[in-house]
Amino acid sequence: MCNIQDESNEIQGEKKMEADYTDIGATTTEALEISRKSRQIISDLIGDLTLEDKIKQRCVIATGDPSVGDILEFYHDPVQAGLKALQTGARIFTDIKMVEMGIVKKGHNSAVMTLLGAGDNLAASSGITRTSAGVFSRQNELSGAIIVIGNAPSALMALCELIESGMVMPALVIGAPVGFVNADKSKERLRKAAVPSISTVGTRGGTPIAVAAINEIINMHDRSMITKTPSDCA
Repeated sequence: MCNIQDESNEIQGEKKMEADYTDIGATTTEALEISRKSRQIISDLIGDLTLEDKIKQRCVIATGDPSVGDILEFYHDPVQAGLKALQTGARIFTDIKMVEMGIVKKGHNSAVMTLLGAGDNLAASSGITRTSAGVFSRQNELSGAIIVIGNAPSALMALCELIESGMVMPALVIGAPVGFVNADKSKERLRKAAVPSISTVGTRGGTPIAVAAINEIINMHDRSMITKTPSDCA
């Protein structure tokens, strides 16, 4: 089996971004050049010493806002947890379709699916939001999965309730719901939970940040796999 710990240590020990570090979605000559230039600019602004710095870079590029790097919080070694989950093909659940559509589908073997709509009968009968109903309805599938929430605070609140009760333990939670009703509160609750997580502080967040965070972990995973030979992964 590939040694993800060794891979991560190698990445974390880098003092400067590799010249060929690009994003998995950049496939043409022009796209690769744009990716390299963007990475160089942002790495000079916010640093390039850790795995978390790579996540910050991607989120800053996605938003065009260098201050986004300052509102990202990392708890319980989330990047390592995400890499290990991807290595095992863990499923990726999102709160809404927009987040699902933004996640790259290559470079990994994980199914990507949305929770919205999975619990519409429960939402209709109980009056709770469709996203939180989706979380409750698929709770038996969430342990060991990667959960990416970029829109709905109610979905994150429902997930935190299940985690706190011991009913669910995801491999990784990316919590970046946005807005003025429970967005801040839901992310504070996530950071108190004993689960690997990446989150934004305050009311800011949204689909671009959530998608950027998971796509960067996928990018790391893909790069680690393509540098391995079959004998390395035996």
